[in-house]
Amino acid sequence: MCKEKDLPIINQIFLEGNCDQGVFFSIFDVENELVSSCNVLKMKNIIIFASGSGSNAENIIRVINANGGAKVSCVVSNNPDAYVLKRAESLNVKTLVFDKNAFYHSNEVLNFLTTCQPDLIILAGFLWLVPSKIVKAFPGRIINIHPALLPKYGGKGMYGEHVHKAVIENTETESGITIHYVNEAYDEGDIIHQARCEVTSSDDASSLAQKVHKLEYEYYPTVILKLLGLQ
Repeated sequence: MCKEKDLPIINQIFLEGNCDQGVFFSIFDVENELVSSCNVLKMKNIIIFASGSGSNAENIIRVINANGGAKVSCVVSNNPDAYVLKRAESLNVKTLVFDKNAFYHSNEVLNFLTTCQPDLIILAGFLWLVPSKIVKAFPGRIINIHPALLPKYGGKGMYGEHVHKAVIENTETESGITIHYVNEAYDEGDIIHQARCEVTSSDDASSLAQKVHKLEYEYYPTVILKLLGLQ
């Protein structure tokens, strides 16, 4: 934010320094009086991991763009045929596709992330377990959304329709979403936020999925902005 007097003729501009939050500089007039002191905030950098259609990713990108304080610099995927890649490209977001070797057996993806230095890594329908080396390199900076109220209906293989079918089969009266930090195990990271929806006797897996998607679209971008200090 800048605080200014009526600006006379500018004599000097001094760069005061750089930090994670941005660039600080001061402007002095011909009599060396400070006439402006500004903090130019650095835009927050986000990377999204996704494996499928990417409706959540697209929603996040649109909300982030509208906010103006952050940017999704890249959408990365383990699936070269994932529709999320087309969604990203249509929104002028760069994309990257990787395989298991690059993710698990080499440092290719880790080195890419280290170079990008994201403020937040968002999993949005990403189906692979994040390797320990990446989790340790970005502590507290990787988050995921799960389509159920963890710790129920979590773990390997519990995603999408599999979760909703299990909820219906067990005659649960509520379901929802869980946004959580990512650790070395599926769906076991610390919970950041949960939102609930009612499950009625007339619901099936498809109708429940629609309710849960609505919660995802509403809450995931909001939580992301709050974590970045932008809301």
